[in-house]
Amino acid sequence: MSNIIEINNNSTDVLQIFALLSEPQLLHYFEPELGLFIAESPKVIERALNAGYEPYALLMERRDVDGQMKELIPRCGEAPVYIADYDEITEVTGFKLIRGALCAFRRKRPADIAELCKNARRIAVLENVVNPTNIGAIFRSAAALNMDAVLLTPACSDPLYRRSSRVSMGTVFQIPWGYLSSNDDYPQQLREMGFTTAAMALSDNSVSIDAPELTSIDKLAIVLGTEGEGLADKTIADCDYTVKIPMTHGVDSLNVAAASAVAFWQLGRQ
Repeated sequence: MSNIIEINNNSTDVLQIFALLSEPQLLHYFEPELGLFIAESPKVIERALNAGYEPYALLMERRDVDGQMKELIPRCGEAPVYIADYDEITEVTGFKLIRGALCAFRRKRPADIAELCKNARRIAVLENVVNPTNIGAIFRSAAALNMDAVLLTPACSDPLYRRSSRVSMGTVFQIPWGYLSSNDDYPQQLREMGFTTAAMALSDNSVSIDAPELTSIDKLAIVLGTEGEGLADKTIADCDYTVKIPMTHGVDSLNVAAASAVAFWQLGRQ
């Protein structure tokens, strides 16, 4: 039986989780245990449930109980479902619920990188990508365009942050991912796992993204850098290939999310 609760000005728990705490505060909500993340919209919530994440609490408009969340609420077990009319939610929480329901989920233990990559043939590696929107867009392209996993350096934005998971349309729950142990020397770590590394960089000392030898590589790691600055010089030097996307009309670069889609489509094929 669903645990449906009418929210009011005394609903401190739902206010705290959904309206007052920052993403890093949610991350450490149960410290030293794992924390929470917020999934926004029925589609993202559904994909988090499909991936086995445990619901902690939900917030939604009253009409959605028998509407767009009708099939998902029973899957949330005994997690409290806080409801009110749209204007009441806006008044109590201080923000407008414009994308439907929110669900707070408990986090899972981080994936083991070696296990995650054991059977992978194409992986994406993100170095210091800090914009959550770009993270979400990259994950969506990775899931759609033949990547088997995504690895992130510690400085990257969290794929489970609300904006990232929303922009990804929940694909952060569909493709395996994990964090590398450091920003340094990871190309060698990937090489030890059997991967050839391809650094995406704007360098004249590079091969074109459509070079035939790239698609013939058995296990390939496609390495993309942070917004603006791109990959570190050391990373480029440590990778097996430097790969450039040819451009026209004097355009000198693409946004990292757009570049990732081009790279995954071309290099994801064998």
